[in-house]
Amino acid sequence: MKPYELIETKRLLLRKPRMDDATAMFAGWTQDPEVTRYLIWRPHQRVEETATFLASCISAWKGDTRFPFIITLKATGEVIGMIDPRMEGHRVMVGYGAARTYWGKGYMTEAVRAIINWSFQEPDIYRVYATTDVENIASRRVMEKAGMQCEGVLRKYMVHPNISEVPRDCYMYAIVK
Repeated sequence: MKPYELIETKRLLLRKPRMDDATAMFAGWTQDPEVTRYLIWRPHQRVEETATFLASCISAWKGDTRFPFIITLKATGEVIGMIDPRMEGHRVMVGYGAARTYWGKGYMTEAVRAIINWSFQEPDIYRVYATTDVENIASRRVMEKAGMQCEGVLRKYMVHPNISEVPRDCYMYAIVK
């Protein structure tokens, strides 16, 4: 089961990525140490790194498990972030990131809700979940506003190389059908 190639919300369009998104992604967030602080990869030093990452996102759509979307403002088409749902049987795991300019405006919550809504329209999906570093308060708020509940702490769960080389504790958030 694949999601729609275009998901529309009140203010956003979530669409399949294109190679011409690389420059906007690099300028907006992939090179920003503050944005990538809690991600599992280091900030990109060159737009070519972003292009390589983007090519893998485009290729992922050929499979059945990962469907990264570029998040754009509906009014202008401006690329503001990315959301990446991954199918895991009856579950969907979601990861996301956005340019700092767009933090605190509710855009990511809107995008996460759109993925939850799509997921729960699928008869075989019963759970949407995400994890976040215990220090990432902003991401916790996104998940809470999207209707997810904190289920607990996953001890030494994930390496966030921009903070530490050893696994860190993460919160598990989920919403179920």
